[in-house]
This record gives sequence, structure tokens and C-alpha cells, in this order.
Amino acid sequence: VQLQASGGGLVQPGGSLRLSCAASGFTLYNYAIGWFRQAPGKEREGVSCISHSDGNTYYADSVKGRFTISRDNAKNTVYLQMNSLKPEDTAVYYCAADRSFSSWYAGTSVYWGQGTQVTVSS
Repeated sequence: VQLQASGGGLVQPGGSLRLSCAASGFTLYNYAIGWFRQAPGKEREGVSCISHSDGNTYYADSVKGRFTISRDNAKNTVYLQMNSLKPEDTAVYYCAADRSFSSWYAGTSVYWGQGTQVTVSS
């Protein structure tokens, strides 16, 4: 059972990146899956989540209107399109999945991927 995160990198302010989180060993159907981020010296923040069964989404206020989460059921993968990136978006991004959105939101998901670094800097 594994969540494989990818897509991080270095981008200038105003730029875009797309993160991917691919699941293996289990199907994402009936799971809430999404992204957390943690910057140095800051608490972990839930960024965005999608219900894989019905497509309901959650976004933190800090990313609303800039980030879009989507899913590809056939590929068992979730994506986070990040546009209009700001230096304050710099962090390690982690994907996480749980059958319960409440557990996901609390940061106690049963499955976690490795982090991918996103750096927004000129």
C-alpha cells in the first residue's frame, strides 16, 4: 500500500505547478484524499481534499481560487493544480488518504505519501 507524490519543484512567483498523488495497493474509491503542507517553523496545514466517490472538495482559505484538486479514477491518482503561486506557498507537500474526511482533516489519515518540495522564489 503506497501513495506516491510527485511534481514539486522550483517556480517563480505567479507560476504554476501540478502535483500528483498515485495510489497503489488499494483503490481510492470511498476515500478522502488530499494534500497537506508544512513549511519550516510552521504547523502542518490541510490544503485541499477531494472525496473520490462523489467529488466533493475542500480548500483552505489560503489557496481558494488558485489551487484546483481533481481525480482520475482510472489512474487511481489525484492531482493538485497550483496556479498564481506565492512565496508563502513554499513548503513540503504531502498527500494523505482516509475513508473519513474528518480523519483526513484532523491529519490522522491512515495512508501518507512521501513529501514533495515546492519552492516559490525569484
